[in-house]
Amino acid sequence: METKIRQLRQKKGITQQELAESVGVTRQTINALENARYNPSLLLAYKITKILGKPAIEDVFFFDDSE
Repeated sequence: METKIRQLRQKKGITQQELAESVGVTRQTINALENARYNPSLLLAYKITKILGKPAIEDVFFFDDSE
């Protein structure tokens, strides 16, 4: 699953560690999300979306259903 986490996080001046602490995961989890190596739970996606200041999960996460 592709995301805009890295771009949005950097735009807000938040480190991976700060975002991780805000949503209750490890920095490694944020790194894996940014590199499309991990698909988050709906709750985690929601938390990240809110911290990054976006109104909808679709503004941060892109699901490719062609697979």
